[in-house]
Amino acid sequence: MEMLPAAFASGWASGINAWGTVLVLGVLGRFAHIEGIPAGFQRTDVLIIVGVLCLIEVIADKIPYVDSAWDTISTVIRPIAGAAIGAIYAGATGDLTTITLASVGGITALVSHLTKAGLRLAVNTSPEPFTNVAASSAGDVAVTGVATLVALAPVAAAVVVAVLLVVGLIALWAIFSRIRRGWLAYQRWLSRRKNPTAA
Repeated sequence: MEMLPAAFASGWASGINAWGTVLVLGVLGRFAHIEGIPAGFQRTDVLIIVGVLCLIEVIADKIPYVDSAWDTISTVIRPIAGAAIGAIYAGATGDLTTITLASVGGITALVSHLTKAGLRLAVNTSPEPFTNVAASSAGDVAVTGVATLVALAPVAAAVVVAVLLVVGLIALWAIFSRIRRGWLAYQRWLSRRKNPTAA
């Protein structure tokens, strides 16, 4: 498996849903017997833990403002996961290759995470919940598709991810004012949770 494209593409997927990325890769390695997927992802305990965490994330990600709270918490988790996946692909030996792949995975995860979080803030300005569910479901499909491509064709996955990153950043620029409104609405939502009597 080409390690650099795999680290880049899996980093992007980790920035959207780190648990889902590990789950898809682990399942493909364990049950589809696809070579090149780290053995650690295929362990039963790992699959159970990431499966439960993935389910929690999939549900939380579809609830307006809860998704943004989850994204805030995940600002640390997702880039670390992206870096860890890159390092594991390199064999986690601590050499220059490990550092490079960990950096690629972590930075890509951070960029995709921030892009996703910004876009979801904009989506939260919509008064109905269906747009939020649709955006979350699209993210679930994208993570599953990209993680599967990482296992089967990492170079193709990297090309797809490069396009998605560019499109996402352009979208952020185009709807920046809605993202700002979404951030202010999220802050008000947090205030109401902290002080219900003020609502």
